Amino acid sequence: MDTFTYSHSDEGLIDQPIGYWASAAGEAVVHHIRTMLAEFGLTQPEWWILNQIMAEDGRDKAAVVATLRGYLNVGDGALHHDIEALHDRALLTEDAGGRLRLTDEGRKLRDDAAARQQKTRAEIHEGIPDEEYVRTLKVLQRMIHNVGGTAWHH
Repeated sequence: MDTFTYSHSDEGLIDQPIGYWASAAGEAVVHHIRTMLAEFGLTQPEWWILNQIMAEDGRDKAAVVATLRGYLNVGDGALHHDIEALHDRALLTEDAGGRLRLTDEGRKLRDDAAARQQKTRAEIHEGIPDEEYVRTLKVLQRMIHNVGGTAWHH
């Protein structure tokens, strides 16, 4: 385990800008996740798509796009492009009705990446008790609310 030293005292942190720290945390974490996914030849939106269709009977393409539309401001066109890229790599199939299903190769890649994702999550959360993590998300959600913003994730 790394030794971590905070860069500011509690008193010094009180006047630090939340926008900077929230943005810096988001950029660092997303970069770490995307680097891990790149090891599997996946982009983050492709990973989201594989997770959306992992059920045995797959999922309707329109429903997948509707669900993922708001993730990091990814538009429908980009999602359709990512679905096509996964199809071209024979990681998913699409039937005439627009139902997407993982191929055996797609399921294996998704499962391998999911196992690595769990290790990545552990790296990101190292030294952070669940209670602190939950409290941090609640604070960020309240700040979003306080300024009239919207955010969602499920």
